[in-house]
Amino acid sequence: MAKCYRHPDRETGVSCSSCGRPICTDCMTPTNVGMRCPECAKQRTKVVRMREMTRVPRVTYALIAINVLVFLAEQGQFSVNGSGLYGRVANEGFISRATIAEGHQYWRLLTNGFIHENLLHIGFNMYLLYLLGMMLEPAIGSLRFATIYFTSLLAGSFGVLLWSSNPSIGASGAIFGLLGAAVIELRARRMSVMETGIGALIALNLVITFLDPNISIGAHIGGLIGGVIAAAAIRYADDRRMPALGFAACALISLAAVVGSIAVAGATGTGFA
Repeated sequence: MAKCYRHPDRETGVSCSSCGRPICTDCMTPTNVGMRCPECAKQRTKVVRMREMTRVPRVTYALIAINVLVFLAEQGQFSVNGSGLYGRVANEGFISRATIAEGHQYWRLLTNGFIHENLLHIGFNMYLLYLLGMMLEPAIGSLRFATIYFTSLLAGSFGVLLWSSNPSIGASGAIFGLLGAAVIELRARRMSVMETGIGALIALNLVITFLDPNISIGAHIGGLIGGVIAAAAIRYADDRRMPALGFAACALISLAAVVGSIAVAGATGTGFA
């Protein structure tokens, strides 16, 4: 028979429904999801109901639709693994140190995340966006999902400019951010990152990132870090029933990414790095 973790001299057959630790009658706190220990009972974790879990992931679908529409508007994009983009959409959407430092075209910090080079590029990114969106958006809500996505995108843009002077495009920075957010949410729900496949997916994509010279390492690493921090801030704020604090933190992260991008581009553009 197990013994209460707070009173080792008392045997019990009841465990906390949240953390699984054995608890005696003096330590039991009845909740609508079973008995909880004193520590877990103090945590005001938001309960996600089944009807919320089946909500249509509208932001995910909207992001996929926007990416596809932009792809169709590009020129030279219909190849499996080629690199022949040209025209106004591509020319005014990609990101580089020169376009930020010399052209002051700050919109590129966002637009680069909606341009894709070829069918394989957009196909792989949209597939991952769909998988992660179907998992995350119904669980955390559309507004939180969108906030993490765009925070990660801007963090990925900062990573691009920090890492290399080469031009960059693609939604992978934001998608890596969603992978990081998935880790935070799984850990918060005491679910195994590896057993769910997210850990292996991150590891595989990181290996590909460093092996393929055509992939922007800065975008992937920057997006991953941005997504982890954004999701952790939102989770921290939600656990304390201060959701506005989480959104404010993401706004600050995004602002820091924009300011950092401008500063890095300016410094490298004038010969300081």
